[in-house]
Amino acid sequence: MPHISQVRGACPHDCPDTCALVTTVADGTAIKVQGNTAHGHTGGVLCAKVSKYTERHYHADRVLQPLKRSGPKGSGQFTPVSWDEALSDIAQRLHAIAQRNPEAILPYSYAGTMGMVQGESMDRRFFHQLGASLLDRTICSNAGGEALAATYGGKLGMRVEFFAESQLILIWGSNSITSNLHFWRYAQEAKRNGAKLVCIDPRKSETADKCHEHLQLLPGTDAALAFALMHELIVNDWLDDDYIAQYTQGWDALKERALQWPPERAAQVCGLAVEQIRCLARDYGTSKPAAIRLNYGMQRVRGGGNAVRAIACLPALVGAWRHRAGGLLLSSSGVSPFNRAALQMPQLLGQRRPRTLNMSSIGDVLLHGGDAQFGPKVEAVVVYNSNPVAVAPESAKVTAGFAREDLFTVVLEHFMTDTADHADYVLPATMQLEHWDIHGSYGHTDVLLNQPAIAPEGQARSNAQIFRDLAAQMAKLDPAFAAEHFSESDKALVQTAIRHTAINFDELLAHGFAHIPLPDAPFAQGGFATPSGKCEFDNPALARLGISTLPEHLPNYEPPTAEYPLAMISPPARNFLNSTFANVGSLQRMEERPLLEIHPDDAAARGIADGDRLRIFNARGEYHCHASINGRARAGVVVGLGIWWRKQGLNGTNVNELTHQQLTDIGRAPCFYDCAVQVLKADL
Repeated sequence: MPHISQVRGACPHDCPDTCALVTTVADGTAIKVQGNTAHGHTGGVLCAKVSKYTERHYHADRVLQPLKRSGPKGSGQFTPVSWDEALSDIAQRLHAIAQRNPEAILPYSYAGTMGMVQGESMDRRFFHQLGASLLDRTICSNAGGEALAATYGGKLGMRVEFFAESQLILIWGSNSITSNLHFWRYAQEAKRNGAKLVCIDPRKSETADKCHEHLQLLPGTDAALAFALMHELIVNDWLDDDYIAQYTQGWDALKERALQWPPERAAQVCGLAVEQIRCLARDYGTSKPAAIRLNYGMQRVRGGGNAVRAIACLPALVGAWRHRAGGLLLSSSGVSPFNRAALQMPQLLGQRRPRTLNMSSIGDVLLHGGDAQFGPKVEAVVVYNSNPVAVAPESAKVTAGFAREDLFTVVLEHFMTDTADHADYVLPATMQLEHWDIHGSYGHTDVLLNQPAIAPEGQARSNAQIFRDLAAQMAKLDPAFAAEHFSESDKALVQTAIRHTAINFDELLAHGFAHIPLPDAPFAQGGFATPSGKCEFDNPALARLGISTLPEHLPNYEPPTAEYPLAMISPPARNFLNSTFANVGSLQRMEERPLLEIHPDDAAARGIADGDRLRIFNARGEYHCHASINGRARAGVVVGLGIWWRKQGLNGTNVNELTHQQLTDIGRAPCFYDCAVQVLKADL
């Protein structure tokens, strides 16, 4: 009989839910990954992606030994080498560059794992000790995160479980069924109890299908809609004057701005019916408790930060925060108690203050370094937890940058991604079932422990171990490289992360998760984390950054024109999460092929039939995929579902061939959904 065991863990992927996992192991092999029924938020349920985790884990294409490039950059030609050879050569190359200028070395990472140990511990210590350039990690949520902090004082909001008690739920910029499954369970409970669900999204998503109402606004017009709602709250006296007077700052100025946005004006900007806006305002002003589930899709445009600020003002206007089932949730990660400074050791920088480079501008950074804008030329990039050649904007430039023969590139990876194809060395990293880690969440308020369920496959090593090993090699070359800072084991780093917090390691070991102690209604009596302690409609600190102290509506960088008449957004395909699952066979089969959703009228005007091969293009490049006339795109807007790897594309590109590197108003983040294109049938 096989020896069967079950090991508790946590989903590492970039989704708000951060599910608790249970892995069933038979004689050292993981045979099943399920949701932990003991964790209230997970409730034993996983998304379609993570429920197939063993398929990804044991994928035949997984990288299981160090590889050294043997052909041209991008060719995917590599030769296996030993860890000793790889680590020694990498350390020597980085040391030589650092001797000239450590800022010529750039780390590039994001949320391939959301874990504190494998995502931001030994790696940060290594680059701080080296004095490498710092990375501004902006690619997903920075516009909304900084906007929320400017209004509430941090990434703070409702506790997600209390949405089940709401009477009105606005699901704004979120396809919750596909990307926030466990919130959707609470929303469905509220719906069964009589709540009204309203979806606000440029796409008729799977979530919109299940809501009572859908406002299918144009991309980048969310702030205009928020101001029109404020206008109606004011003129109909649906305000909580007492809450505004006691717990907000800047109401008179915000009121003056909101009164400039009657529903007629907003309807024209948003592409909505005036009555839709009036009805939504009436519902929001008269339903108690009313809650908003905001997500990050709507902040990926030029005015995305201001739009988040405008929407974040709404709950205070109606006093929704008085109720535990009222308010707003974009991210709750601000309550996570982790001791990041102890993990990352920024003191290793000493007096050095390296430049900071924006990951969302990596194409320009790699192609135009050595000038006044970017500073010294980047000579080496170490990529981990990310696939920038596929996921970063304006990918033609990103690809050209990584194709530089003089750019030394190291990639820690599970598979030969588009980025790994451009590496000088590919180092095999462990997956979640093979290492220790600890996780917070931005969709709920628990801390989760991940314990290794099985031994690493092949020669894979954890991210933290790889940086430990690199540090040991660097210490041989440079006695000033303090090896003692890299001695903690991965398990010890987990304990470091929660040292001096309310989270108990033994409780995590016993249950796999622990609750962060929090009030049910965090802002019922104000108590925002802002300097004033109030919800700051008007934030004077923003003036120092050249940002309007009040929220405002900013039109997109790229409105449709005669040459490029269609607005394009590029949300994730239902069965992918960024580029992470794009090579998993069962999920590929579910997605079938790269698609562009297009409205029947826009398709007919171009002689396009469902399934036709398309050429989508603008001045930055072109992308080929197939037409989907499925009723989900509104007229004038196309939806490029992503993110497929470039090498899976019909013409060797993906949807990011079309996106640009201009940044958001707040947070220096990318504008993936602020993009104008033309679409034609492809010549075969």
